[in-house]
Order: sequence, then structure tokens, then C-alpha cells
Amino acid sequence: MRKALALCVAVAVCIVGCETGKKGRTIGFSQTGAESAWRTAETISIREEADKRGVTLKFTDAQSKTDKQKKDVRTLVAMGVDAIILAPIVKTGWDQVLQEAKDAGIPVVLVDRGIEVKDESLYATLIASDFIEEGRMAGEWLARKTGGTCKIVQLEGEPGSDPAIDRKKGFEEAIAKHAGMEIIASQTAMFKRSEGRKVMADLINAHGKNIEAVYAHNDDMALGAIQALEAAGMKPGTDVIVLSIDAIKDAFQAMIDGKLNCTVECNPLLGPLAFDAVEKVLAGETLPKRITMQDRLFEPKDAANLIKDWKY
Repeated sequence: MRKALALCVAVAVCIVGCETGKKGRTIGFSQTGAESAWRTAETISIREEADKRGVTLKFTDAQSKTDKQKKDVRTLVAMGVDAIILAPIVKTGWDQVLQEAKDAGIPVVLVDRGIEVKDESLYATLIASDFIEEGRMAGEWLARKTGGTCKIVQLEGEPGSDPAIDRKKGFEEAIAKHAGMEIIASQTAMFKRSEGRKVMADLINAHGKNIEAVYAHNDDMALGAIQALEAAGMKPGTDVIVLSIDAIKDAFQAMIDGKLNCTVECNPLLGPLAFDAVEKVLAGETLPKRITMQDRLFEPKDAANLIKDWKY
């Protein structure tokens, strides 16, 4: 009887100990910044999931500065966190920093943006959308909408970032199949709404009514462009087709208002998947190098039905 009781106590202690170990983990999260509503939604998702799992989250904001983000990651390594969730600003230049994390025994899970490193063992997995496919979906939609003839202004995301590179590539590959589709200007607006408005105002001054469509690499830049078009006396959604990527709630409202014609989804609610990956890698599991989110394309007819319950 005593032996049975002792065994039960031992098992109970083991279970509690294991749970405490999990809940007592400290995870670092290196975020790019707060340049868009999408980025804020991702941060909230990571924070909420950490709270739900009883994880201590060490959060750093790189403020869109690559050098600062590298310092942030090194700080997390020096703190001895159990793992790092990293949303990298740019694709390149991560070899040395991530080698330091690996040498310290700290696994790294990438979210929403990929990197180029010589040794892929420097990170456990990448959880992200297929940005090329997002751009391709946008380009194919615009070709159908215009019958393959259109003069386009492209607002690019942050130079060197994974989504900016791939959304440009996918879109341009799609429209290249149609001789009548031409990008007459392409300029970065840094994924920011304020920059989208400013850059679009300059492009309107340069190209005026030659602009038939605006393709923005994210919704925030598109919403800024809409403001600039209206300020110039043009009707976005009517005089000028506007399409973008992310599918944030503000974009749905713009579609309901008739100012945005199309948005392609890029789901920022990566917290559950990111922490699932962290738990698996800390348990010794080998993860696929990429976990791809499945995204959809939305038009105005979809917006009214979805906006009430949309989470970002």
C-alpha cells in the first residue's frame, strides 16, 4: 500500500514538474517594428499565446532597423532564453548572429519572413505565407479585371525584406503574360500608411491620369495611396483600381466603401503555430524547414460578410 502511494506521489510530482518546466520557459520574440496594422496583429497574437501557455515572453522591437534587430537577438541570447521567435527585417546577414544562438543551444523559429543563410540548421523552421503566390494571385486578378491592359503603379515594401522581394516577383511574373500590362512606376513606401500617401502623391504629380491601377505590397500602403488619390480629386476603386495584400479589417472596410478593389490574405495570427513549433523543437523534434500558410483572395462582395468576425 505504501509502495503504491509512493508511486502515485512520484508520478504526480513528475507531472507537475513537467508542466512547471513548460510553463516556466522564457521565450524571446524579436519583432521588426510596428509599421503596420498587420504587424501589430502579429505581435498581439504572439503575446496572447505566450500568456495562454504561461510562458515568460521577452519582447524586443527593432523599430525597422536591421542593426538594432541583430543587437536585440544577441541580447536575447545573452539572457539565456530557451528559444527565440524571430521575424527578420531582411533576408540576408543573419549567419553570424544565428550561429551565436546555435552555439548557446538556443533554437530559432522564424515567423512571417524568411532568410538566406549558408547553414539552414541555424533555424528550426519558417512559418510564413507564400509571398510569391500572393503577388501572383494579385497580378492574375488584375489581368482578369482589366482584360490584360493596364498602366500600373507599384508601391513596394521594405527593401531587402522577404515579402517585398517575393510579392514583387510573383506579381510581375503574372502580368508579364499580358503584353498590355505595364508598370509605369515602382517605388518603396516601407509598408507604412503615411509613406504610402506621401509616395503616391509624388507619383500622381509625375504620372497623373496615366495611372490606371495601384498595386501595393500591403494594405497600409494601399490605404495611404487611397488618401492621396482622393486628395488629388481622383476616385480610388473607380477611376483607379487599387489592390493590395494582407486583408486587414481596414482593407475590408475600404472595399465596403468602394475604394479598394481587392486584397490578398496574409494571416498574421501566427502565435499558436509559433509556440507549437517552439515546444516541438525543445522536445527534440525535427521540424520541416517551412510551414506554409494558406491564403485567399477577397473582393468587395466578400468584405461585408466577413468584416464583423474578422480578427485582424
